[in-house]
Amino acid sequence: MAAPEGHGNRSEPVDTVGMRRHRSHTARALKMFFASTGRDIMYLLGRGKACLESILDSIPKSTRPLQLRLPRPLQWSSRNIDRRSADPRTSPAQGQTRSRAYWVYGPAAVLIAAAAALAGSAYWALHDLSYEALTGTGASPVVVLEASDGELLLRDGAFRAPDAPLETFPQHTIQAVLTIEDRRFWEHLGIDWRGIARAAVNNLWAGRVVEGGSTITQQLVKIRHLEPERRFRRKVQEAVLAFLAEKRMGKPQILERYLNEIYMGSGAHGLPAAARRYFDKEVADLGVDESAMLAGIIRAPARLNPLVNLEAAQERAKTVIAVMAKEGHLRPEEAEEAVAKIERLQPAVPSTGGGNWFADWAIVPAREVAGTFRGPVTVRTTLDLRLQAVAEDAVNAVLDEFGAETQATEAALVAMRPDGAVVAMVGGRDYAGSKFNRAVQARRQPGSTFKLFVYLAALKAGLAPASVIEDAPVDYDGYVPNNFGERYSGRVTVAEAFAKSLNAAAVNVAMDVGLDAVIEAARELGIESDLTATPSLALGASEVTLLDMTEAYAAIRAGKAPIEAHGLAGFSMQDGQYFGIGTQADSEPLGALQRPLTQLLMLAVEEGTGQAARLSEPAAGKTGTTQEYRDAWFIGFNGQLVAGVWLGNDDNSPMNGVTGGTLPAEIWRRFMTGADTVLRDLESQPMPRDDGPPAKEGEVTVSLEEVPARAGFAARPAARTDGPTCNIRACSRAYRSFRAADCTFQPYRGPRKLCER
Repeated sequence: MAAPEGHGNRSEPVDTVGMRRHRSHTARALKMFFASTGRDIMYLLGRGKACLESILDSIPKSTRPLQLRLPRPLQWSSRNIDRRSADPRTSPAQGQTRSRAYWVYGPAAVLIAAAAALAGSAYWALHDLSYEALTGTGASPVVVLEASDGELLLRDGAFRAPDAPLETFPQHTIQAVLTIEDRRFWEHLGIDWRGIARAAVNNLWAGRVVEGGSTITQQLVKIRHLEPERRFRRKVQEAVLAFLAEKRMGKPQILERYLNEIYMGSGAHGLPAAARRYFDKEVADLGVDESAMLAGIIRAPARLNPLVNLEAAQERAKTVIAVMAKEGHLRPEEAEEAVAKIERLQPAVPSTGGGNWFADWAIVPAREVAGTFRGPVTVRTTLDLRLQAVAEDAVNAVLDEFGAETQATEAALVAMRPDGAVVAMVGGRDYAGSKFNRAVQARRQPGSTFKLFVYLAALKAGLAPASVIEDAPVDYDGYVPNNFGERYSGRVTVAEAFAKSLNAAAVNVAMDVGLDAVIEAARELGIESDLTATPSLALGASEVTLLDMTEAYAAIRAGKAPIEAHGLAGFSMQDGQYFGIGTQADSEPLGALQRPLTQLLMLAVEEGTGQAARLSEPAAGKTGTTQEYRDAWFIGFNGQLVAGVWLGNDDNSPMNGVTGGTLPAEIWRRFMTGADTVLRDLESQPMPRDDGPPAKEGEVTVSLEEVPARAGFAARPAARTDGPTCNIRACSRAYRSFRAADCTFQPYRGPRKLCER
C-alpha cells in the first residue's frame, strides 16, 4: 500500500545550514531582549528605590533609622552577553552550548519579566506619594458653635478631645481594642499575613465579609495618609507605608496615635473623644463594659453607634468581652459582670437645644473663620437661647391654635438687634420634619411690607407724612392696582395711605417718583434681590427673603443703612485666646429720613393695619399680604429688637383669609412681649423722639402723640372711639373671613359685617 504523499519511512535531507541560521537569529534576538530588559529593570528599580527613600526622608527620624536595602539585581548589560553572531561554520559543540544557554536564559527571562512587572507595579503605586500626602490628613477645620451664653449649638467637623498619652489608657481598654482589632499587633511588622489568611478563610466559610485583615498599623496609615481610590493601588501604598511606619515609629507610638485618631462615630475621632461623646467621661475613667463597647464601634461606626443602634452596640460589646475572656484577659467572673453592665449601659444622649436653623446659617461664615487656623476653633455666636425659645413658642403656639382653620402650615421668624446681630431665628414649624430655612432661603413676595421703599423714595423726592396724594384706580398699560376690599379713599395724606396700606396710592406714588427711584431706595436699605421695574413692584411683586426685609427695617431703627445681619460675635483657639469679630463699618446715616419713616411705621401699628401688634411700649411696623393670601408678613421693631414674621405654605397654596395684620402680627406681638420679659434687665435704646436737630420744611416735628393729627387723622384719645374695635382672637376663631384691619367678616350673603365679639 502506497504511503500518502509527503509521509513514509524515507529519510528526507535535512537543511542543517538553514537550521543553524535560524538558531543564530534567535540567539541574537534573545541577547538584544536581555540587554534591553536589564536596562529597564535597573531603571524601574532605581526609580522605586528613590521613591521609597524620599518617603523615608519625609517621615520624622527616630532613634533607629531604617536603612532601605533592596536586593541587588542581576547586572544585565550588553557586556555580559556574547556578542558573537551565529555562523554556519560554527562547530556542533558550540551549537550545543548555545542550546544549553537557551534553557538557562529562558527561565531567567521569565524571572526578569516578573521582577520588571513587580517593580513597575511598585513604581506605579508609589511614585506620587509626596510629603503632603504622607503628612496631611485632609481633615476639614473643626468648628464649635456656641450661643451667646456659651451653650453648645453645633460641632462641625471632627470632634477631637486632647490627645491622651498611652499610659493614661486603662489596660483593659487597650486589651479590648487589640483583642478585637489586631491580636498579633506586638508580633507582626505592619502586615499580618496570618491574619489575612485567617480572615480570608472565615469570610469564605461565612459567604460574606465577617472579618478584616488590616492591622492597626494599616488602619492608622489609611486614616492619616491615604485617600479612597482604586483599591489595588491603595493597598500597595498602605502595605509599604505600614512597613515603614513600624520601622520608624515603633509599636507604642503607633498604638497611641491609633487610639487617639480612629473614627468612633457621631463625629468623634479617637477614644478620648468617644468617651466624652458617649459616656461623658475621660478615657482614663472607662470601665470594662464601656471599653468593650467603644472597641466594638471601630469595626462599623455608623451601624454600631450606640446613639443610633444601642442593641447592636451592646451585642458587639458582648462579643468583645467573650474574646477577651477567651484570650485570658478577663476572668470568668469579670466577664460575667461586664456583660451584665453592658445590658444596662446607656450612652449619654447629647442635649439638642434650639437654634438649629440659626446654626445651619451661622456655620457657613464660621467655617470661613476656622479655615484660616489650624486646630479646633470655638465660635461664639449672637444667638440668645432665651429669645430663641420665646420665638419658637410664639410660632408654634399660633400655628397650633389657628393653623388648621386658616390652612397655614409654615411660618418663619427672625429677630435681630438694630445693629444686625441675630438673636433668634425660626426657619419653619419643625426642624426635624424640614431643615429648609424659610427665614433665609425662601424667596417670597413681600406684599405691602415693600411699600417702605416706595415711601422712602417719596420722602427723598420731597414728600412728607402730611403731604396729600391720590388714592384712586389708575390704568398703567393694562395694570390697575386694587385696594383691599376694592374701596378707595380719594385724596389722602401719605401717613394715612401708609397706615391703611392703600395699594392704589402706593402705586401712584411709585410711578410719580419713578420705579428706578424705588429700586434705588430698596438697594440703599440693603435689598439685593432682583427687582423688576413694573408698577406691581410697589406692592411687593418681586421676591425677597425674610432676612433681607428684616435687615431693611433694622436700618430704619438704627438710623443707618445698610444693616447686614450677622451671627458671629467672636472666636477662640485651643489656647483660649478670644478674638472679637467687628461689625460692618460702611453704613451711611439716614439723617433726617429716619424720623418720618419711623413715625409712618409707628402710625401703621397704632392706627393702621398693624393694630394686632400693639405693645405696652412704642412699636413700629408694617403688614404685608399677597394675592389670594399666599403670603402674610409683619415686620417691625421696638426699643430693643427688630423682628420679621412670615406665614405661608411651601407649595404656595392660598391660606384662608390670613393677612399680615392677623396671624403674623399676633406672632410678632407674642414674641416681642416675651422678649421684653427676657431683656428687661438690659438697657433699652430709646425710640427716636422729637428732640433732634431742627427739621426741614414739610417734615413732621411734633411729638409722636400728635403725629396722627398732623397727618390727617383725628387725635387719638385715651380710649379708642374713632373706629371699630373687637376681640381679634375671638373673631379670628369665629369667622374664617375675619379681617383685623376693620374688624369685619364676610357672611355667606350680603356685604361684610362688623364682628361684635
